[in-house]
Amino acid sequence: MNNSAPLSATRKFAVEVDGLECRYDDRVILENVSFAVKRAEILFIIGGSGCGKSTLLRNLIGLNQPAKGTVRYFGRDFTHASPAERKRLLRTFGVLYQAGALWSSMTLRENVALPLEIFTTLTRKERYEVVALKLAQVGLTGYEDYFPAEISGGMKKRAALARALALDPEIVFFDEPSAGLDPITSLKLDELIVQLRDTLGTTIVVVSHELSSIFDIADRVVMLEREARGLIAEGDPKTLRDRSEDVRVREFLNRRREPVGQKGGFAT
Repeated sequence: MNNSAPLSATRKFAVEVDGLECRYDDRVILENVSFAVKRAEILFIIGGSGCGKSTLLRNLIGLNQPAKGTVRYFGRDFTHASPAERKRLLRTFGVLYQAGALWSSMTLRENVALPLEIFTTLTRKERYEVVALKLAQVGLTGYEDYFPAEISGGMKKRAALARALALDPEIVFFDEPSAGLDPITSLKLDELIVQLRDTLGTTIVVVSHELSSIFDIADRVVMLEREARGLIAEGDPKTLRDRSEDVRVREFLNRRREPVGQKGGFAT
């Protein structure tokens, strides 16, 4: 393959997970996990507390090294890649962490510019031009010089998303994006996620247990279960809710959800 070509040029799947085992020392959290994410798909990783959702995410993005198995991005092995290849693959995805993970001592402009400083040779002026575009994309024009402590929780999530988008990634991972947000702000974040997919063709992978988001925007879900230490269901969430033969899946997806009428615009 021509290494200068876009990684996604001829690939049906953006992410492929094959036989993944995740552990902490001798404690196995997940074993034999396999699934794939299509390009421009919104896939949710779901399951109850302690099932390994966040652990799986950490293994997917390279924060933890899988004990077994392989993660591939656009057909390229990320798990066993050389440092140079891994750096190249890291540029294909962005991550929105649960708490945003913004640097408190940096302005929003400086936070969003950080990936550009690390991964590109752009000048400072060029970096800040990109930052302005990314902040505008998430509705934060005019907040470039604010510090994280000076803005609301919903705005912090949007600023963190702008940083995740700084390198124009083809995949964006979200770790519990609605955590700590009111229903109004949560809905607007869901709408922004769909907009990213629809306008830019971005592949979206979301770790979440929020039923409103799952049913409103997920194309497909993969469900983990703690006792099984792995994947117990995969497919359309509404179909799984109504027709799954696994009582664990039906119980999880038929939990009471908040009324749709409680959701609306971003808090500022």
